[in-house]
Amino acid sequence: MISRLLSFPAVTLLSLASASLLHAQAPTAELVSVEKIWDKAPHNGATDLTRFQNLFYCCFREADSATKGEGVIHTLISSNGKVWVDNVTINEPGVDLRDPKLIVTPDEKRLYLLCGGESATLGRQTRYATSMDGKVWTPLQKLLAKGDWLWRTTINPADKRFYGASFNIHPSSGGPAPEKEWSLKTYASTDGSVWQLSSLMNVPGQPGETTLRFLKDGTALAIIARQGGDRKGVIGTAKAPYRDWTYAATGLPLGGPNFIELPDGKLIAGSRGFGATPGAHMVLFAMTPTSLTPILELPSGGDCSYPGLYWHDDLLHVTYYSSHEGKPAIYYARVKIK
Repeated sequence: MISRLLSFPAVTLLSLASASLLHAQAPTAELVSVEKIWDKAPHNGATDLTRFQNLFYCCFREADSATKGEGVIHTLISSNGKVWVDNVTINEPGVDLRDPKLIVTPDEKRLYLLCGGESATLGRQTRYATSMDGKVWTPLQKLLAKGDWLWRTTINPADKRFYGASFNIHPSSGGPAPEKEWSLKTYASTDGSVWQLSSLMNVPGQPGETTLRFLKDGTALAIIARQGGDRKGVIGTAKAPYRDWTYAATGLPLGGPNFIELPDGKLIAGSRGFGATPGAHMVLFAMTPTSLTPILELPSGGDCSYPGLYWHDDLLHVTYYSSHEGKPAIYYARVKIK
């Protein structure tokens, strides 16, 4: 397993050149609509979005605050995004559940929910559950080893396997304090329950939240947030069998990054970022394998981001959370990409 970390200053030059080229050709984004769809808890955050059995499913964390309390996973459903219906809440007593993600299994018969769980006695570890109808869920089961946080999973269309990147904030000591350097590894699974190590991603600067996806040409692409060093994100690229990674510096701080490949091959990313107005916002970016270019700042501010992205009926559907109207709440936007 080999990872090639290009010199960040050199890659930054490459990224800037790519970004300059992209700017002339970049897609534009137009906000069609946006609305608040949930604000019942003191803190509502960290969303994801998918579509299953002709319904949108939005999941997110509810808790007393962003960092404290026993977080629970809440889901909403909607047929068209206009009316959202309260669905189910998933909890684990004594555990703070965080960062929920939803995907449809390769057989398209089940919803797969991934989340992290954290407590003072049990430490940090990933959990998963599945559902045939989005209402009745299997009990949460633990994945990987204690300390591992498999942040998002995706399906590779080529082999129908699950893939994801897991970070560990105390890979040597086992905790509880974060170490100076964190580990980042990719894992693969045939069924989402038993996972095997796929690659080591040698990214310095405390790599954390990572979205990995597979493009139509079979390339694996990963967008990685970093909490150390210059705290700016990187983009990783790998060809099959996805063990040899190269990286490009984005030059941008990221929080809760996600991205999607549209039917025409365009890449659109979403993250906490800095757009046209001061402060952090939920920002959409035109993305290439080496760069991110801001194209739309959604109504947002303060504690915000962690978007779910889904393409449906020629529109990009986006869920995210933001505190710009008071306490952190869940928002749903429809965006036209030109």
